[in-house]
Amino acid sequence: MKTLIHNAVIVNEGQRFRGAVLIEEDRIADIIRDEGSINPHLSSDIRCVDADGALLLPGIIDTHVHFREPGMTHKADIAHESRAALAGGVTSVMDMPNVNPPTLSLERWYERMDLGKRESRNNYAYYIAPAQPLQEEDILALAKGKETGVPALKVFMGSSTGNMLIDNRETLLRVFRTAAEYDIPIVTHCEDTPRINQRMAEARQRWGDDPDVSHHPWIRDAEACYRSSALAVELAKETGARLHIAHITTERELELLEKESRITAEVCIPHLLFCDEDYPKLGTRLKCNPAVKTRSDRDALRRALANGRLLTVTTDHAPHLLSEKEGGCARAASGIPMVQFSLVAMLGLVDEGVLTTERMVDAMCHQPARLFQISDRGFLRRGYKADIVLVKPEKWTLTKSEILSKCGWSPLEGHTFSWRVQQTYLNGHLAYDHGRIDDTIRGESLFAQY
Repeated sequence: MKTLIHNAVIVNEGQRFRGAVLIEEDRIADIIRDEGSINPHLSSDIRCVDADGALLLPGIIDTHVHFREPGMTHKADIAHESRAALAGGVTSVMDMPNVNPPTLSLERWYERMDLGKRESRNNYAYYIAPAQPLQEEDILALAKGKETGVPALKVFMGSSTGNMLIDNRETLLRVFRTAAEYDIPIVTHCEDTPRINQRMAEARQRWGDDPDVSHHPWIRDAEACYRSSALAVELAKETGARLHIAHITTERELELLEKESRITAEVCIPHLLFCDEDYPKLGTRLKCNPAVKTRSDRDALRRALANGRLLTVTTDHAPHLLSEKEGGCARAASGIPMVQFSLVAMLGLVDEGVLTTERMVDAMCHQPARLFQISDRGFLRRGYKADIVLVKPEKWTLTKSEILSKCGWSPLEGHTFSWRVQQTYLNGHLAYDHGRIDDTIRGESLFAQY
């Protein structure tokens, strides 16, 4: 059966036009600009879908999520979080390695790929992190990962990540050199751990053993981010490695980025939506690493996204139970669930004039596909996989009952959105349809080698 989605406003590769998309099996068979030329495409074996003027976009590719499986399934798992992603128009995700046990080897990576194949309702890929201390056989395994479908190495240059933390310059240099030699991208979490530890000790002296969450951006401050990001950029330039800095949060870090270079960066939606003025209202629901910082930083990130200095938009979707979010800077868990509402939140920024719809699609679809060399996705093109989302203007207020993430909460509860996802097509299948998810559908590996 073929599917023709017509009467849509198609936004793709910097263009916007009224048209239709023809899906045949799992691929885009045609993109029709002139609605008057649809008739030759119609036959008894075509199912017609009237988009009624909805925006028709490529499926969102979120290259930074934490679906928590294996090891932390009491608060999230692949099945729940991928369903939430589909409801938000996110057809593909790339999941981080800090699970339990962590993904520090190809053996663990294959285990996660098997999990994804069984459970994921959207398309999937999984990072590997180099372990500390790093052994020679680990380097060879990481190099081999390029051939099997590991999208990148995730290097934790800061934050409390156990044996994934690498803050020794010589070890980092070995990782960057290996990545450069085999042309494997590096994605970094950049915060300077000694700086954070020093600031936490000072905060406890001032405000007690568990300082209020409003002090979180003081402890994990702009200087901690800049020091670590500057070191990553220095190593990338020294070795020629491809570097993508995760979750940039400060205006100063933007100075490190140059357009059209092998050093790129993402911005996460919480850092575009919120600033430190929101801690009194949201409390630890806003606590994430790196911290949400000042209004000036937020506005600088918005400008950098609009002009392309920040290449991609992700969520850093990181669920915790609300019971785990109790306490302050020391005790409350860091992480925010966001994947279900990323697209509608970004369209809200479009409505505010922060960026154009075309640039939003570039940052959430096109650039992730280019950056990680994801074949046949991220664009609306003939022969590409039919990963498609339809979204329409609609006023609605988020309540707990609509949240599909297993943790059951969102910092956006009570927020009134102006857009709603209508349908999500995954590899040509209607996977999400006006609130209903087809649980028989499974996603595919983003990299065909597996």
